[in-house]
Amino acid sequence: MDDSKNFLLFILLSLVLFLTFDAFFWGPQREAARQETTAQAPAQSAPAPASAPDMADGTTEDMRPQAAAGAVPQPGDTAPDAGVAAAADSVSLAKALEGSDRIVIDTPSLAGSIALTGGRIDDLTLKDYQVSVDEGAPNVRLLQPRGTPRGYYANTGWIASGSGQAVPDEGTRWQADGTRLTPDNPITLTWDNGQGLVFERRIEVDEDFLFTVTQRVRNTTGEPVTLAPYALANRRSKPDTRGFFILHEGAVGVLDGTLEEIGYDKMAKEGPINLQSTGGWLGITDKYWLVGLVPDQDMAVSARFVYSAAGGVPRYQTDFAGPAQTVAPGGDVHVTTRVFAGAKEVDILQRYQEAYGIDGFDQAVDWGWFYFLTRPVFWALHHIHALVGNFGVAILLLTVLIKALLYPLASKSYKSMARMREVAPKLKELQERYKDDRQRLNQEMMAIYQKEKINPAAGCLPILVQIPVFFSLYKVLFVTIEMRHQPGLFWVNDLSAPDPARIMTLFGYVPWDVPAILQLINVGVWPILMGISMYLITALNPQTATMDAMQKKIFLALPIFMVFVLNNFPAGLLIYWTWNTILSGLQQWVIMRRTHQEALRARGA
Repeated sequence: MDDSKNFLLFILLSLVLFLTFDAFFWGPQREAARQETTAQAPAQSAPAPASAPDMADGTTEDMRPQAAAGAVPQPGDTAPDAGVAAAADSVSLAKALEGSDRIVIDTPSLAGSIALTGGRIDDLTLKDYQVSVDEGAPNVRLLQPRGTPRGYYANTGWIASGSGQAVPDEGTRWQADGTRLTPDNPITLTWDNGQGLVFERRIEVDEDFLFTVTQRVRNTTGEPVTLAPYALANRRSKPDTRGFFILHEGAVGVLDGTLEEIGYDKMAKEGPINLQSTGGWLGITDKYWLVGLVPDQDMAVSARFVYSAAGGVPRYQTDFAGPAQTVAPGGDVHVTTRVFAGAKEVDILQRYQEAYGIDGFDQAVDWGWFYFLTRPVFWALHHIHALVGNFGVAILLLTVLIKALLYPLASKSYKSMARMREVAPKLKELQERYKDDRQRLNQEMMAIYQKEKINPAAGCLPILVQIPVFFSLYKVLFVTIEMRHQPGLFWVNDLSAPDPARIMTLFGYVPWDVPAILQLINVGVWPILMGISMYLITALNPQTATMDAMQKKIFLALPIFMVFVLNNFPAGLLIYWTWNTILSGLQQWVIMRRTHQEALRARGA
């Protein structure tokens, strides 16, 4: 086997090795993570384990940051004493919501409430997203009050700077000028500290996922007061991320133009991670959802990624603090913070990025290292979908578009392969003649290649080109919410999930829990179609004409093996691979047939 075949085999076997590892190691992790994120609402409503006590009433669960300008944090800024924290048990979601007065949140995209005690945005459900594709499935719950098993909330406030003035905290009871927050009806919360400072918090929400919080402090004392603004996102308990390497979940942000991705384990091991930035943003991300904090883009901030395990309950927090501001007697100051809480829809993220100048806000979507390929693939799919209304059809049309763009390369490659087929008998003869002299064999074969103007490595080019497109589409299907629960072709009701039509369930007609021991052979329809298409195109490949018997068996067995390896990949990816293989086969057949006819005419002349 010559060097070009060795190289081709190396590429194919490398791909098989990667996909095998994915199927048996990364694949189960990916599926578990997918089920966790799509079933987020039930998980958050589950009862807490007995060993996970909540914070006692009146203690500080928020880990309040320090002011950017170096203001001294007030007592209680750090996590509370573990013994005090263990005094109360976690409460259920229903009990937590019933136990406090609340302002209703009602927008086209969000439903929930804001707690008047503490002023936290801590109850939020996404109206347009359900936990599964099943009819009647509940909506995804993103936020819920602290003290519940998976408390998750956002808040803003002020840090006092040695003045002795009381500032709002987690126990502050705010007064509201209304009972309902909608895009057309903002709410203003007010609290008088009884020492001459009046705090106001005006909360606005748009029709998507952005809250605008404007904090104002009025000083009615006769002395100047120094305060610093802050905002935080606090999450109780680590979600089951499974640590899948192509997906980041945890703390995230773009600070001073640099993307920061800090996993939950790193936050716990390395302690507070402090960064300085002018503007930017930071928050906590899941696969599809984000709670993000956006300061004024001209403000210098001290950002933190911090962890606490007080009371045996892990808490993960991202926060920022602005510079200390002096409020003159009779004067006031105000600062605006934006809080994103919702689905990471690319169009919405980019719209906020442009409208408010938020640096790199669309990087909340984990595009990965190959974003220069992943984002164009997503862009193309998104715009084709806007025309045809189905992402499955969009994948088919995108494949045709890619084939058209790469046609010159494919034509050159397949013409070389056609000429390879023409000289195959000569190469076979040389292999028989010089089977004991490999050096002479290679010399004679190279001479034929040069005479016939054949590039023996040309057959590798279509495969090499397909690999980055394959992985880019894989990333898009896996991480973008636009692909979540999107119907594909025929029976596929979720392009981001594996093919549901499996042979062990008679393709869905006899649903039952397939035992783990049979899962390996429980393949779907699209993997089978993909394997058939790969087998046919492999059999047509002229490279097999000069291979020995063992090499032919390996190449012809590879499609069968790939059926099982790719079985648990997203159905959208299998649709692409199958359609791409069919188009490649047709393209190869047309070009090679035309080249063969040209060669016959040339010999006849």
